[in-house]
Amino acid sequence: MTRKKIGLALGGGSARGLAHIGVLKALEKNNIKVDYIAGTSAGAVAGAAYAWGTSPDALKDMAISMKARDWASLVDVGIPHDGGFVAGNRVMSLLKVIIGDTDFIDLKIPFVCVACDLWTGEEVVIGSGPVLEGVRASISIPLIFSAVERDGRYLVDGGLINQVPVNVVRKMGADIVVAVNVYSTVSDRPQKPSIKAKKPGVFDVITQVIDIANMKTVLESLEGADVIINPDTRGVTSADFRKAKELILQGELAGEMAIPEIDLALMS
Repeated sequence: MTRKKIGLALGGGSARGLAHIGVLKALEKNNIKVDYIAGTSAGAVAGAAYAWGTSPDALKDMAISMKARDWASLVDVGIPHDGGFVAGNRVMSLLKVIIGDTDFIDLKIPFVCVACDLWTGEEVVIGSGPVLEGVRASISIPLIFSAVERDGRYLVDGGLINQVPVNVVRKMGADIVVAVNVYSTVSDRPQKPSIKAKKPGVFDVITQVIDIANMKTVLESLEGADVIINPDTRGVTSADFRKAKELILQGELAGEMAIPEIDLALMS
């Protein structure tokens, strides 16, 4: 009998995306072979790295070793250019370490990432050319990161149009789609803050507005998935990179819990 092909759809979520590393660790530990990967935003970073051949353990070591000041140093704030305060040059340097400097065609696992056309609102699936360029487009949070010009289009964060690209990885040829959603839904969040809420800054407002919008649309993007993995990211904000160890652990726990369901899907 022909083995069913597994497609992995990795969603966006900024710092919450670190949970993807734990999920990948669990899949690898249980010998779950991934045949296709589609990623949005933070999921594009993790997916590209894994598709290139970077091990989950290497990603975990890198994430945990970075201190708050290291994450902060990646933000090269300046005069807004191409619609964003952050040029993204330092982020590109880190991505090059994680992903390498290669083209999509040279990756060990077929991989694509999702961005959004700023002017038309269309979903743009990127699967050719330099991987770094594609991932950089997929993570371009509006107003924070500058938009990426590609093929005459200006591209921004794919989470605006497809938070967890289940449909995309299905079209790649996956028989079984395993979706990883690192967003908690609105109902999962406390209705009232347990302590006095802090006064928001500009970046807080931008990220929270995007988070709220994404929480309301993520369920729609998950439609059609065979297995959905939901790491517990309650209480984690988009900027909580300091919680890398906790997030990776939650990803690993959620991944382990999903193994029986994945095995069942493979046998059915």
